[in-house]
Amino acid sequence: MQLTIFFLLFFAIVNRKRAGLRVGDFFNVGPAYLTKRILPRLANAEEKTLEESRNERVVLALYEALRSRDVDLVQKLLDSDLEWWFHGPPSCQFLMRVLTGAAPPSSDSFRFVPLTVDAIGPTVFVEGCDSDRNITWVHAWTVTDGIITQVREYFNTSLTVTRLGTRARSAPAAHCPSVWESSLSNRVGRSVPGLVLAI
Repeated sequence: MQLTIFFLLFFAIVNRKRAGLRVGDFFNVGPAYLTKRILPRLANAEEKTLEESRNERVVLALYEALRSRDVDLVQKLLDSDLEWWFHGPPSCQFLMRVLTGAAPPSSDSFRFVPLTVDAIGPTVFVEGCDSDRNITWVHAWTVTDGIITQVREYFNTSLTVTRLGTRARSAPAAHCPSVWESSLSNRVGRSVPGLVLAI
């Protein structure tokens, strides 16, 4: 029994962000607390994994279609009424130019090469950088039923994502845990603004 509880606690600590748990949730844990509070939240976190994996595959297929200039696949993956948000200098609106066809198909046009990909529910966070131009970028894609319906684009911005309201009612209302943070913004060699995105 003790070995089982140890492994469950280890698994819970490793997956705590995905389950919306805090480190403090693991102190003074007894079997009753473990089975009533922590295990249901971990089960819900694992349920999302299949959806998140599908969403990641959709977004990665979009990047591959953009790279290979497969217009038909891009149109299949994007909603016809795609909602687009942008934060950064107007000169960095590379994605909009690529999606609208305004970007020339030359070798010096901006290329989006994902370095990290992480899905949280319907939102897929993709991060990359262009060291030659001192640019880091984050895309937050919303995928609904296999179709991308929204993109939030951030250039040279440190992004922290927090979840407002978790499925478990035990967390205090004022607590909004950080569930994702950009990690490449320090590569541009200068200070960048920071934003918090609530999902």
